[in-house]
Amino acid sequence: MSYFSEIDLHGKTSAEAKKTLDELLKKIPPDVRELTVIHGYRQGTALREMVRRYSNPRVERKILGLNQGSTVFVIKQKK
Repeated sequence: MSYFSEIDLHGKTSAEAKKTLDELLKKIPPDVRELTVIHGYRQGTALREMVRRYSNPRVERKILGLNQGSTVFVIKQKK
């Protein structure tokens, strides 16, 4: 059982990162409640801004922590 999952988007363009997130959220295991999305910020903020604007029906809310290089998605449970 895995409550948390993580994905690293470093090195991807915003379009590639969005496609990766879309695909992952389609097949994410049902027991995962939080997805940490590592996007970085020292090499620019395009990925961070895309992730923080990203919308998907599986994402219940986003947690913006003290680490500017990652964003946590709280995943809605399938009914």
